[in-house]
Amino acid sequence: MKWKKEDLKQYVQAKEYIDTVIIPLIPFQLTNEQNIENNSFQSEVLSILANEIEKELAGRIMLIPNYHYIKSSELEKESQMLQGWVEEIQKQPFEHVFFITFDSEWKKNEGKLNGTLLWLPGVKSGNLHSAEMHSMIKDQVEQIGELIRSYWK
Repeated sequence: MKWKKEDLKQYVQAKEYIDTVIIPLIPFQLTNEQNIENNSFQSEVLSILANEIEKELAGRIMLIPNYHYIKSSELEKESQMLQGWVEEIQKQPFEHVFFITFDSEWKKNEGKLNGTLLWLPGVKSGNLHSAEMHSMIKDQVEQIGELIRSYWK
């Protein structure tokens, strides 16, 4: 389920079955012009990945809106902001909270997150519509799906 009207209507009816949340963590910055395209590309890929994971695990997962943060910000403070999100999420019967990101800096703050961090090596560039990219995304979705399922047992 996604954060959209129709899905949320269904969620209210079946929330006892949806016990897992995914929150994509996406950096934003305009000051480092050398990395603008790369960051934008990674944001697009991460959004596609998150949507595909939601499709793969439909009926058990809620894809929360992306959490955007300034790339140069202190992730310790961002962790505190995310704690507010998690507290709101946990008012519902969600047992599992997963954060998904390409930003390796989150690994240093993983212990401050009230959930499981899924860090993926970033894709630097490419064509979103290429067969190679579709294959890579498909492989990642399968692996992440298996990992999330292992938490359900």
